Amino acid sequence: MSAPTLIKEDSQSYTKHDQLFKELIHTFFQEFLEAFFPEVHDSIDFQSITPYSEKVRTDLIEGSTRRLDIVVETKLKETDVVVIVHIEPQSSVQTDFHERMYHYFSLLYNKYQKIIIPIAVFSYEENWEKDTFTMKTPFSPVN
Repeated sequence: MSAPTLIKEDSQSYTKHDQLFKELIHTFFQEFLEAFFPEVHDSIDFQSITPYSEKVRTDLIEGSTRRLDIVVETKLKETDVVVIVHIEPQSSVQTDFHERMYHYFSLLYNKYQKIIIPIAVFSYEENWEKDTFTMKTPFSPVN
């Protein structure tokens, strides 16, 4: 068996894949969850999906907004429990990405008061960001 071929784009001509992943995941949402998050897939009622074109106010003082990539409301199977699935494709290194995901999670939870399922899709090979956001205090870390 031959070794797999790895293709890495030249950083000077790198194509941002966020929009492509966004469209792909929107089109194949159910299949995406089935392949990568089977426990989530098995719990979701795909007959009650409501996609949001989501604008969330990310700076409450200045009033700026930023569009979240994919936000879908649905229910858990055989219940009336509403969950919100938030997916952010990320095609390049961003040192504060984990903090931004935490911020989006907090904003969505504050707005809807529902279970939030945050998912990040990294489409680059470099070192991935931390998978937690920790706030350091003089007393103890807050995760």
